[in-house]
Amino acid sequence: MSRSSRRSFLENAAAAGLGFGVTRVPAFDVAQRQESEARPNDREKPQLNALTLPPFVDALPVPETIRPSQGRVSVTMREVMVSLHSDLPPAKLWSYAAGDGRHGTVSANPLSPVIELRSHQPVEIEWVNLLPERHLFTIDHSLHSCGPGTPDVRAVVHVHGARSRTADDGYPEDWYLPGRSRVCRYPMQQDATALWYHDHAMGINRLNIYAGLAGMVLVRDAVEDRVELPRGTREIPLVLYDRLLTKSGQLLYPTSADPVHPWVSEFSGDALCVNGKVRPYLEVEPALYRFRILNTANSRFYTLLLSSPQRFHQIGSDQGLLPAPISMEKLVLAPGERADLLIDFRELAGQKSYLLTGVQPMLEFRVAAHAPSKQLRAPLPTTLRSLTRIDPATAVKSRTITLNEFQDKAGNPTVMLLNRKYWQEAVTEVVTLNTTEIWEFVNLTEDTHPMHLHLVRFQILNRQVFDRFEYLMHRRMRYTAAPELPAAHELGWKDVVQCPGGVVTRIMIHFEGFAGRYLYHCHILEHEANDMMRPFVVVA
Repeated sequence: MSRSSRRSFLENAAAAGLGFGVTRVPAFDVAQRQESEARPNDREKPQLNALTLPPFVDALPVPETIRPSQGRVSVTMREVMVSLHSDLPPAKLWSYAAGDGRHGTVSANPLSPVIELRSHQPVEIEWVNLLPERHLFTIDHSLHSCGPGTPDVRAVVHVHGARSRTADDGYPEDWYLPGRSRVCRYPMQQDATALWYHDHAMGINRLNIYAGLAGMVLVRDAVEDRVELPRGTREIPLVLYDRLLTKSGQLLYPTSADPVHPWVSEFSGDALCVNGKVRPYLEVEPALYRFRILNTANSRFYTLLLSSPQRFHQIGSDQGLLPAPISMEKLVLAPGERADLLIDFRELAGQKSYLLTGVQPMLEFRVAAHAPSKQLRAPLPTTLRSLTRIDPATAVKSRTITLNEFQDKAGNPTVMLLNRKYWQEAVTEVVTLNTTEIWEFVNLTEDTHPMHLHLVRFQILNRQVFDRFEYLMHRRMRYTAAPELPAAHELGWKDVVQCPGGVVTRIMIHFEGFAGRYLYHCHILEHEANDMMRPFVVVA
């Protein structure tokens, strides 16, 4: 069974455990080996079956929203203690906080704040590192930039989807230590959308993000202002991720059986978290709501749908509003992707509905029984933002990039590469500023890889199935189907693209903004750490 297939299988198996008393939910292959082959320090932390926790007993927390004052804001990385479920003791987590923690002016809210910005209004953000000097999880010192002598705790912030200069982009090698800070400048020359910020320190960002270093950025502009959309308490951020927990309620990050190389290729947790709580509930009115959804999971793909017999509407993707709402029954959201959804509760007064991933409920909606007031009867908008598709004929170059996985004799992944090259090898992608290129990702693995490019937004051109065996054995490309256009909800501007196994995925990129060094990588965090991440350079 391929790992892509196992994702669906494991979600369904986990949900089945709700009704049949399953005491241990397997994750992916490496996580399944954890119980019998784990290192001694892992065996000392018995895993909690999070499916035994009663669902929907905690109210959905909502992060605070912060806005720049005179074009500047400070955000501090710190350690917090917070319970992920009312039946669990407080867990040690890392989080971002509003304020400059060096002078005691830091928010008490344990959730990373939503940073709200305006398009075309530049902002300076000071990122202050006040993390402890000891990491929460085991470091794999065999990974690049993690060797002996490298501090275990280090950080650098990447505002994912932001068009910024190299020095402010959060380049993985630009990390800094606890007790230091960095001021980054963001021109905000981009449309209204939901971006997000997270750690990007080389080799350990998968651990830092798992610890909690992730938050949302909402960019507003005049076009969005003119569209009649739910606002205020009816616009709600939903940050999705999964975790493994110990029986004492602490975070558990799996390791392999190899003490020299504890990296795992991917895994799935049974604690489904939304805004920092395991399967919470949200009280809503019978009205139209806007949900800004962000997948910050290390490797889980969410298949989102509603339990009630109704559809939702997607109005935006990674880089902004779509031309018009798209009616959908379900949406697959990869790590790093965002979705802007409208859900109408007006026909569900007095009822309950659930946001599911596959067949697993993650969030309970408790719809009030009273009739909505007049101001809640806003209609569904019919048009959102005009969008011009890139003409592929304007591309000055097409590049082919292979997605490669290498395994040991037992079939366990050992390294993931792009174009069979490691991070530290010489740059092979040099692009010219203000030109358009087509990049095609040839996926030679069984996984779907969510590919992300820094600096730029792009549009999906098409996908095409090919004979993977023919390519691997003879380096010949033989297509087995005609190119397939992207789905309607993928026709907007993107910065993450899902690249299925055995498929060539083509994107059109106009390189605008700044010259300098940037990077592209798989957004399965375990993959980019080892070594599915490569630099590219933009020249003027």
